[in-house]
Amino acid sequence: MLLLLVTGLSRIMAQIPMVVLAGIMMVVAVKTVNWHSLQPATLKRMPWSETLIMVLTVAVTVWTGNLALGVLAGVILAMLLFARRIAHVIHAERQLSEDGESVRYVVRGPLFFASSNDLFEHFDYAHDPKKVTIDLTHAQIWDASSVAALDGIEYRYQRYGAEVTIEGLDPRSTDFHQRLTGNFG
Repeated sequence: MLLLLVTGLSRIMAQIPMVVLAGIMMVVAVKTVNWHSLQPATLKRMPWSETLIMVLTVAVTVWTGNLALGVLAGVILAMLLFARRIAHVIHAERQLSEDGESVRYVVRGPLFFASSNDLFEHFDYAHDPKKVTIDLTHAQIWDASSVAALDGIEYRYQRYGAEVTIEGLDPRSTDFHQRLTGNFG
């Protein structure tokens, strides 16, 4: 409807004073806001990340006078906070063989840029046996940084004289790993 007004009736719309349009926008904004969500009692119950996103969106919108920039800033912050939150959901369970000659790490969770650094911390490079298996049956490679992390883990184990086997990748992750492994220096 608005598109029709702006394109088809642009001459008439140009005659409406800017003050009137601003007033209409203010009325729409006041009626659109969920005032209950801004009460201190509600804000205390909300996750801090959601409150931060809301405050940033409003602040950028007011500071720039541009709603699109405010929403963009809020979306970017929401993405970063989401990546931060799921970066720490990766787990690697260490299973030492009965004879102590090999170790198996069962990795669970998403492997992507934010979780790649966490993955390094789950391995005991200096004390593990010379045969290491990394089981990725319950994990999936999402990006190149995950392949780089796996390459780094293999390299680190090789410096300690260990042989690393990566297994359990799904077909897409296998293809991705084969195409990119060894290309990160």
